[in-house]
Amino acid sequence: MESVLPHDVPTAPPGGVPAGLPDPATLTSLANAFFSALPGNAPQSGATPGLAGTLPFTAPATSEISNPAPAGSPLAGPGGTGTGVPGAALPQGHVPGANLLPSSPMHVLALGNRAPALAPHATAQNGLPDSVVTIAPALDPRFGGAALGVPEAHGAQRPSAGGAAPLAPAAPVSSASTSPFYFLGESGQPHSATTASPDIVVPVWSEVSAQSFGLPGVDQPLAEQRFPYDRPAAPHAAAPSKPAEHTGGSHYFLNLGEPSRSPGHAHGVPHAGPSAHPPFDVNAIRRDFPILQERVNGRQLVWFDNAATTQKPQAVIDRLAYFYAHENSNIHRAAHALAGRATDAYEAARSKVQRFIGAGSPEEIIFVRGTTEAINLIAKTWGVKHVGEGDEIIVSHLEHHANIVPWQQLAAQTGAKLRVIPVDDSGQVLLDEYRKLLNDRTKIVSVTQVSNALGTVVPVKEIVELAHRAGAKALVDGAQSVSHMRVDVQALDADFFVFSGHKVFGPTGIGVVYGKRAILEDMPPWQGGGNMIADVTFERTLFQPPPSRFEAGTGNIADAVGLGAAIDYVQRVGIENIARYEHDLLAYATSVLQPVPGVRLIGTARDKASVLSFVLEGYETEEVGQALNEEGIAVRSGHHCAQPILRRFGLEATVRPSLAFYNTCDEVDALVSVVRRLSSRR
Repeated sequence: MESVLPHDVPTAPPGGVPAGLPDPATLTSLANAFFSALPGNAPQSGATPGLAGTLPFTAPATSEISNPAPAGSPLAGPGGTGTGVPGAALPQGHVPGANLLPSSPMHVLALGNRAPALAPHATAQNGLPDSVVTIAPALDPRFGGAALGVPEAHGAQRPSAGGAAPLAPAAPVSSASTSPFYFLGESGQPHSATTASPDIVVPVWSEVSAQSFGLPGVDQPLAEQRFPYDRPAAPHAAAPSKPAEHTGGSHYFLNLGEPSRSPGHAHGVPHAGPSAHPPFDVNAIRRDFPILQERVNGRQLVWFDNAATTQKPQAVIDRLAYFYAHENSNIHRAAHALAGRATDAYEAARSKVQRFIGAGSPEEIIFVRGTTEAINLIAKTWGVKHVGEGDEIIVSHLEHHANIVPWQQLAAQTGAKLRVIPVDDSGQVLLDEYRKLLNDRTKIVSVTQVSNALGTVVPVKEIVELAHRAGAKALVDGAQSVSHMRVDVQALDADFFVFSGHKVFGPTGIGVVYGKRAILEDMPPWQGGGNMIADVTFERTLFQPPPSRFEAGTGNIADAVGLGAAIDYVQRVGIENIARYEHDLLAYATSVLQPVPGVRLIGTARDKASVLSFVLEGYETEEVGQALNEEGIAVRSGHHCAQPILRRFGLEATVRPSLAFYNTCDEVDALVSVVRRLSSRR
């Protein structure tokens, strides 16, 4: 397209169009070209190829444009107060949803410079010319924070008091109610929430949420969303030796009975009550994890390395991309719109974590990089203050190195002693021996809830109770438990609980410390810097209360938001449904792997989570891992950062398949087939 902005424009007479500006006819042509480029306009004859037809536009009289962009004019440019569309001025920042046409670079007076870019020369994935995709962000709705007068972005809503987001619209929120969000005022209230089910949670979406980004909105029919509960299920019959699997269906829960319908919904939504336990559809789950379609060595990926890290559902991937595309900002320290959005999303993620693990308040949740940093924080703050020479620290034989080394360092620094709870031949801790270790010198007991090397589920409730009887504090390492079972830190009465986001289908580089409020307030800060200070002079520093006291500097904001999305996903599926399915899958895997000649299972405790550790006679663990990888099956082979417990069984390494709720019996069969083939050769 040739430039439509003339190079030689005569100087306008007094009161006319200023020199250098196009005449009204040119403005009209440019406006028509711009609006015809938007999707949904039918092409007309004479239109530029690839662009839609024209939109009738009436140019203002020449005498009305003596000033090209006077203050308050509807023709104001990107820095002005108008919308950029003649006659379409909207009050910015006062009416929710009214900022659909903010001042933007696509102002009508700027079209001359952009006109060549309007000619499409490629097609995007969504079928639109790339020029349309390019200009679309200029019309993007602005939401998140009362500074712009619209509701905050999706995913930033904090969980309701009822614990679940609504399946149906709730009553309007009073404008006089106090908003728990940053920068939200009377015109930007979040949606209220009602309890629908403790297991099925449908996130609340802002009415101006980013459906343009491919995410469902509150007005979108549930049948069109990622979780269409209301589609009919095909009958099925699961093999008695395997957990229920389904070859059809596109929803998580197959209701074999007559579903109850929500009144007023055109498609009907089955009601899942608190005690409803419909069958589990693993194939629907798998479709949410794009990496499971990856091919390795020509075979579809089988991911059995979940104890090292879990894969991410599309909802988490989309949430991270959305944050960087629409919300990216530092938090807490600015009064602009993106800071409000980012702060709301970050603090909403904290509230989601709080409710997920049953903490008393968001102030008891500290974001860190992961479980390792979490334990180090506790050892180097609470530990340094409260553990002294001659005191004792108790861990179990099952621990990951991250729950051994920080306590060794503390003991070396303070002169304390490290004591170890032994385990039996099945890999379960010996509670009677633990009782003998407790005494009035015990200051803290730190144990894992699920062993990463053996899968043993440790009786942490009893361990915590016994520690408290002895006057000691108790820390529970939940890195391997939060993705497999319901965690309630108040029911456990744990003083500290720690876990990593990447073990619960969230991003890497984000983790959590839970601590009882009174204990956190008594702890000194770990790192110094921004965000954790209340006031600084060269003579002294006053620190913020928890959790800010322990979050110095710019945190991992985006991945905290991603962790919140992962928690939403897990709660939507239902952690009890996950636990039941994985229990059955582990039982099946054990039953078919254990009889293979030459296989020795390591860790056979009665209570186990989804870990199978084994060695194969005649093979190094690396050889087994390599043979499995050739078939596209990913397992961990090595010491799993838990050398003491493997040496307890006379080993330096094992092969460790670890299961998640997106794994299947067919995948287990594929693994066992490789192990059998290896076994038959030696």
